Amino acid sequence: MGQYVLPDLPYDYSALEPHISAQIMQLHHDKHHAAYVKGANTALEQLAEARTKNDFGKIALLQRALAFHVSGHVMHSLFWQNMKPKAGGQPSGDLGAAVTRDFGNFDAFRAQLNQAAATIMGSGWGALCWDPVGKRLFTTQIYDHQSNTAMGSVPLMVIDAWEHAWYLQYQTDKVKFFESLWNLWNWDDISARFRSASTLALGLDRAASA
Repeated sequence: MGQYVLPDLPYDYSALEPHISAQIMQLHHDKHHAAYVKGANTALEQLAEARTKNDFGKIALLQRALAFHVSGHVMHSLFWQNMKPKAGGQPSGDLGAAVTRDFGNFDAFRAQLNQAAATIMGSGWGALCWDPVGKRLFTTQIYDHQSNTAMGSVPLMVIDAWEHAWYLQYQTDKVKFFESLWNLWNWDDISARFRSASTLALGLDRAASA
């Protein structure tokens, strides 16, 4: 059975300073992200055991654990790649045009995504997603790692709003953390994800076969 693997960071722990401290990056990646990878693999092993024994008494619990931990792994992997040192600015090309089309302008998009992250009740993520059905960008609030997600949408850019992402450095001012991330966004990575996602077709408009 395939195992989920913790990816290496694409930069040193201190590379995103002063916006994100080396201490936070090390704890966030090596402890929190690693725990989601371990949890995902454990859930897979327990599901395999349940199939072997034909005992699905804990299926709801195991499915919930699998969704939580796999989604945590995916979201964190995206977050690391969405950022790079000395980045920021605004997207250009097709992504920049899509942001203007779907949000009016870049500043409106930035404000909407920040507010989506800031107003999550409890733990979760703010995200820029591509909707292959409506063929448009939208922001979403992702509670925990996976709930309240529009099925079929593809996350392109994510803001970690869990306390472990910011509290040691920003304490109660999480909005300041969200603002600081705009100095780090890797628009090359996000644009590449947009180009890939925009080719996705769910086939919902196909005529029913006879």
